[in-house]
Amino acid sequence: MAEVNTGDGGGHGKHDKKRAKKSSTRIDMTPMVDLAFLLLTFFVLTSTFSKPKTMEINFPADTKDIKENIKVNNAITFILTKDDGLFYYNGEFYPEGNAKGLPPTVLTKTDFSSEGLHKLLLERNKQTLDAIKKLEEKLKNKEIADTTYKRLAVAEKGRKADPAKGIPAGLTVLIKSDDKAVYKNIIDVIDELNICNVGMYAIVDMGQKELDLLNATNK
Repeated sequence: MAEVNTGDGGGHGKHDKKRAKKSSTRIDMTPMVDLAFLLLTFFVLTSTFSKPKTMEINFPADTKDIKENIKVNNAITFILTKDDGLFYYNGEFYPEGNAKGLPPTVLTKTDFSSEGLHKLLLERNKQTLDAIKKLEEKLKNKEIADTTYKRLAVAEKGRKADPAKGIPAGLTVLIKSDDKAVYKNIIDVIDELNICNVGMYAIVDMGQKELDLLNATNK
């Protein structure tokens, strides 16, 4: 509230000179303080505080009989090494002169750029990405609830193969590294997997034959 006090300006007598009226102004700040507290309370109650985020990493179960070949459908294995080295191969690993007589596995080199790891994951996981995009459109159009969207998205990431219907399995990624790789590169790979909606991935130990192939390739 503002108040203006007007004093007597004189000039009551016949011959008195008229003087300018003097006024004093006093501003009451109480309503402004109340408004500030109301606004502060409003923003505190309506704001969303940042929630702590955790990274989920899947580790394989301990087993006594560890095999060189891990048979999984639609799998890709990334191998990390020194100097930000990143190699990969598709499917199962077959060493030179394997018992099945199949061609030996060849490591392909890539990098952490948008044209390397990111592009590779987008291409390999295209069917899952397209399916999740359709679910996002249904969620946006309010055709499905948020809980339904999350459940269907998780199911799509872990999709099992159905040969009769021509449906491939969801992409599975195995991450391996030698003792020269840095922890940062492993985190970078996991970040890309989450960005590209890869739901099935695990960090596993590298076999000796894989290590020998890596050393021979990365000379």
